[in-house]
Amino acid sequence: MKLLIVALGVAFLIFLIVKVKLNTFISLIVTAFLVGLALNIPLDQLPEIITSGMGDQLGDLAIIFGMGSMIGKLVSDSGGGYRIANTLIDKFGKKQIQIAVIIASFIVGLALFFEVGLVVLLPIIFVIARELEIPLLVLSIPMAATLNIMHGFIPPHPAPTAISGIMDADIGQVILFGLIVAIPTIIVSGPIFNYFLHKFYPKVYRIQEKIPGLGEVKEFKLEETPSFWMSVSTAMMPVILIGIATVLGGMLPAGSTQQIIEFIGEPDVAMLLSLLFAMYTIPWGISKNVP
Repeated sequence: MKLLIVALGVAFLIFLIVKVKLNTFISLIVTAFLVGLALNIPLDQLPEIITSGMGDQLGDLAIIFGMGSMIGKLVSDSGGGYRIANTLIDKFGKKQIQIAVIIASFIVGLALFFEVGLVVLLPIIFVIARELEIPLLVLSIPMAATLNIMHGFIPPHPAPTAISGIMDADIGQVILFGLIVAIPTIIVSGPIFNYFLHKFYPKVYRIQEKIPGLGEVKEFKLEETPSFWMSVSTAMMPVILIGIATVLGGMLPAGSTQQIIEFIGEPDVAMLLSLLFAMYTIPWGISKNVP
């Protein structure tokens, strides 16, 4: 019975968010109270249970989310995402343009939340589609699919990080298995889906001169942005540190060296080191390119 109540609560939460268009946080609070009442939790205990439960989870994740957002902001506002996308697109050319978009979205998606990555990449994708005279959907579908999958499968994004904490899972292994699942999922939901959609609904693939509602887009001069490798290393640094710690932690004998490596691989520590790295490399990369 309790499982049924929880399942109905999840369905009601989705209904509030999708159909009623109620704010996600408010929907979560409302649903939590209703589920608590349905489970016969005393009224005087219900507020404390909800706030303590949310506080415990947010307390574990606040540092990761906060520093992850800062890294994403640095990469985004410095033009690092712009540099990554442009460099890959120039290297791959028109025939392999979807692969270039997927790789660019993959790298950008490691550091930026889905919404931020979309804002960073969409204007670039639009310009490339216009210059190559191809429909915007050809590029936007693999871009959106890749960003969404990275956001859902790979720490330090909110959902996989939260689940890792709840399940007490090793975050390095979560990244590893997340990538194993993410790569084929990206291929299926990106290029393959694009192919069949174009085959059965060719009318939706039209060339657009402008994107309504895109709004003001921050423009960058490529020569004033950090270098490609600087941008890539900054975006990927949390995953690199956690990945190295996961591999070496299992190979090294027990001792101080192993403890140091595992300490560096802790999500909070890896995010802090990555943020310090970004705070140095991003301004240095910009100043180096600007005379």
